[in-house]
Amino acid sequence: MPSLVERLASIELFSELTGKEIKKVASYMTTTDVRQGLDLTVQGATGRDFMIIVDGEASVRRNGRLVTTLGPGDFFGELAVIAGVPRTATVTAESPMVVETLNRREFSSLLDDFGSHTRSTVTSSSGSRKYFKAQLHASPA
Repeated sequence: MPSLVERLASIELFSELTGKEIKKVASYMTTTDVRQGLDLTVQGATGRDFMIIVDGEASVRRNGRLVTTLGPGDFFGELAVIAGVPRTATVTAESPMVVETLNRREFSSLLDDFGSHTRSTVTSSSGSRKYFKAQLHASPA
């Protein structure tokens, strides 16, 4: 299983960060055990956390319709951390899970630690803008 640093490096949101910066992101993340049946996000609700699944499985529903299933290495909630937008789907733990979590306040502190150049790289690079625009307007599969 890839390390947390390797998983973070593979996520487009963090793709332009240095190895040192990715290790710093990993140091801000919190490991959380999640019980089966818990809604990790609720569509339309205010989001505050970005999560990476370490173990377990979650279902993703939009407007009550199953869109996909997520497992180890998958992530969600990046729009909440970057843009503060409402949740675009409900994500429910379909089994006991372990997730790595980064909340919006931690993310902001992290960017403050990195300085303005990295903040702008992560939040406003053309790749990030395209990525988040696509995520905001993604239609259910």
